[in-house]
Amino acid sequence: MLRFDPIDEAARQWARRWDAAPAMHAVTSLMRVQQLILGRLDGLLRPHGLTFARYEALVLLVFSSRGSLPLGKMGERLQVHPTSVTSIVRRLEADGLVRRVPHPQDGRAILAEISDEGRALVERATADLVGAEFGLGVLDDDSLRNLSELLRPIRSAAGDFTTDE
Repeated sequence: MLRFDPIDEAARQWARRWDAAPAMHAVTSLMRVQQLILGRLDGLLRPHGLTFARYEALVLLVFSSRGSLPLGKMGERLQVHPTSVTSIVRRLEADGLVRRVPHPQDGRAILAEISDEGRALVERATADLVGAEFGLGVLDDDSLRNLSELLRPIRSAAGDFTTDE
């Protein structure tokens, strides 16, 4: 463990050469926290045979009213490339957690449909993630809400969603 914050030091060095040190510090901090949390979540999900990406896909199917969604819609909602969705669904299918079935109204589309085993796995994996507070246990609920709201304008500006405000 370092006895100093390397991101603080990088920002100090950055400020001696270039502008936007606060932005550099923030983005570097954000990226490091993303690495830490994703590593923690993947570690919690590994005993279930899942990565966080695969877990998110299963949760999305659990949230759907019929337990199934077209692959294209999954990509939109998960905000990933169609190739990534296809890969995720193939792996989930190989593990018996989802089935790929023809869309009943659109012969060109394929649905991913969660299996009973997939639903049960989501419940077990979610219990572990909730128990670990999604790796964010050092923050209280108010701080978590503030963090989410702080990041919302960045996501909106990037086109993640639109608001009617």
